[in-house]
Order: sequence, then C-alpha cells, then structure tokens
Amino acid sequence: MNWEKTVMNALQLNAELYRNLALIAEDETMYDKVVKYVRRLARQMTSDPTLMSKEEFFARIDEAEREIAEGKGHVMLPNETLDAFLNRVG
Repeated sequence: MNWEKTVMNALQLNAELYRNLALIAEDETMYDKVVKYVRRLARQMTSDPTLMSKEEFFARIDEAEREIAEGKGHVMLPNETLDAFLNRVG
C-alpha cells in the first residue's frame, strides 16, 4: 500500500471518528463510555505492563496477599525505607 492511500485512509477515519463524536457530544453518559472504550483500546496497543484495568489491578492485589499468606511474598519491615527494602530482597 502506498503512503498516499495510507494517509487518506487515516484522514478519512479521523474525519468519521470526529463526525460520530460530534453526534454524541451532547450525551455525557455516552461520551464517557466512548472515552473509556478508547482508553481500553489504547491500552491494548501498548506493551506497558503497568497499564491494567481496575479488575486486573485488584486481582494482582489478591494474588500478592495470597502469596504473602503462604510465605512466598516480601513484606517491608516497620520503618524500613524503600531503598533498604529493595536492597534486602534484591
């Protein structure tokens, strides 16, 4: 595919997106849904492992708490600095 066609497709997609957003801009609930959906799509495009949904975040917390209860996790000691903790656990 040549670059001119790619640019035109991108411009056409952007124009269509903005036309549709203008149609729902008055409906705040619908607009919020669109923004959340676009954020979710954008997260799928990135390889950043720190980006996650609320559900994924809480699942990781639950997993960490289970590991700590099983003695597999690492816990910061009272009054321990983050640097000291990282040096201790490697």
